[in-house]
Amino acid sequence: MTVITSRQRYDAPEDTLVPQETVNGVSIFRVRTSRFGRGNLVGRAIDYATFYLSAAWCLWRLARSGDVVIAKTDPPMLSVIAVPVCWLRGARLVNWLQDVFPEVATAAGVGGRGGNLVFSPLRRLRNRSLAAAEANVVLGRRMAEHLRSQGVREHQIRVIPNWQDGRLVRPVTHEANPLREAWGLNGKFVVGYSGNLGRAHELDTIMDALALVQSWQCAGGEKGAARPEIVCLFIGGGALHATLAEEVARRQLESIEVKPYQPRDQLSQSLSIADVHLVTLRPEFEGLIVPSKFYGVAAAGRATLFIGDPDGEIPRLLSQYACGLSVEPGDGEGLARAILALSHNPKRYQAMGRRARTLLEERFDRGIALEAWVELFDALQTQPAHGDRWIPRTASGAEM
Repeated sequence: MTVITSRQRYDAPEDTLVPQETVNGVSIFRVRTSRFGRGNLVGRAIDYATFYLSAAWCLWRLARSGDVVIAKTDPPMLSVIAVPVCWLRGARLVNWLQDVFPEVATAAGVGGRGGNLVFSPLRRLRNRSLAAAEANVVLGRRMAEHLRSQGVREHQIRVIPNWQDGRLVRPVTHEANPLREAWGLNGKFVVGYSGNLGRAHELDTIMDALALVQSWQCAGGEKGAARPEIVCLFIGGGALHATLAEEVARRQLESIEVKPYQPRDQLSQSLSIADVHLVTLRPEFEGLIVPSKFYGVAAAGRATLFIGDPDGEIPRLLSQYACGLSVEPGDGEGLARAILALSHNPKRYQAMGRRARTLLEERFDRGIALEAWVELFDALQTQPAHGDRWIPRTASGAEM
């Protein structure tokens, strides 16, 4: 097994990783790229472009006839550079779509009204690259539906959800959690948000809800009602963290804590700090992205409060397994009432958390996902190649 990746860390682009090493028998080649980081879209685009060039050259040198090449987004459009190299080298391509580009850029409003002039030809090129692959692995049913709408054939689509390692992340009781005491959260009802807070996520509804919760708690306190103190804990980073800080200051929200990404070996503790977790996805991104932070929440045995499309990938699971609640974007009052109701009912949110852990063990554990991948590899070994012949085309679609 060989991995081609960049020399940058996701959250620390200034760090330099070694160009080549072997880890547990896996050969890792880290190619050189520009180093603008993820702070702005232009810099990220340049980093992507340089990665494409370096990765294509590295793949050309390493790929051999009969190899199976997995092109995993992020970065986007990686299938476009992988297809011609695989075709020329006689390798078989599997695209692993963590998101669907350029649709995610359109949903995020990148390029404004003129963006379609760029994105339409990119979409056609992307669709050709998906049709040329042996298989396209997507994360959920809505993403599979979107690929079908783009003309990708049914037998070329495989649904393999993302996962969490249930041995790495396990539920930790509040009493046994050193982080909860260290961060001064003992005795409080903690609403968590862990991971990236980016352009695909719904922040306004969360801010509206927290403002209402604060005002209701103040009113309740004046009446002498016994209520647990509610704290919202944000762990991670992302494009909206600056907006988060601005909104907290503007709304004068007092019960907000912000912490950086936590080490991987402390995920059980950091995810288990919260009593319930927020997971969000703007409705226009459904079918293009699946919020994978849900699997970590489930592994930690915690309930989920989802903000987004009620028919989305995650809300269907929450409803089917009774392991959380959903509200639509803009319904800050509904989210606030859900938070307040759960804060008064430990038995309810703890039962939701136990069901979430059961769901992970039955459907989304690491071992289950790996078995699905092994089945895919076995199928590729026993069936003839069936991806479309790769024919370079002009932007208008005519063969060259």
